[in-house]
Amino acid sequence: MRLTNFSDYALRILMYAAVVQDGRLITIEETAEAYGISRAHLMKVANQLTRGGFLKAVRGRSGGLALAKRPERIKLGDVLRMTEPDFALVECFTEGNRCILSPRCRLRGALREALAAFTATLDRYTLADLILNPDDFGLRPAA
Repeated sequence: MRLTNFSDYALRILMYAAVVQDGRLITIEETAEAYGISRAHLMKVANQLTRGGFLKAVRGRSGGLALAKRPERIKLGDVLRMTEPDFALVECFTEGNRCILSPRCRLRGALREALAAFTATLDRYTLADLILNPDDFGLRPAA
C-alpha cells in the first residue's frame, strides 16, 4: 500500500503551516520552495484542504493560508480519508468486483482488519505530533 503524492503533500502543507509561530499566513510559493515541489500541485492540495476545513484561505495581496483548527484537533486519519481517492486494497473492495473467490475468500477479512488497524493508528495521531522546529524548514523563529 502506498499513499498518493496528494496525501503526502497535504500532510506537508499542514506541517509547514503548523510551524509558523508569528501568526503570519503562509503562501503556496514559499511552501513549494521549502519542499522543492510543484506550486501548481500544491495549489490543488491547498484548495482541497481548505474545502475540508483543515486550512483557511485569505484572499488578496496580503493573503495566504493558515490552519483552520488547532494542530491538536487535526487527526491524520481524517486528513488521509479526505485526500485518498479510496482504500480499495484489492479488487474485492470495489463495487465492480468480479473475483470468483469473493464468496469464500479469507484474504478480504484479513485485509479489512489490516486497513482498520492502519486508519485506527493514524486516528491516534494529530498534526501536533508532527510539528517540527522552524529551523527545520529554514524559517526564523518569531521574535
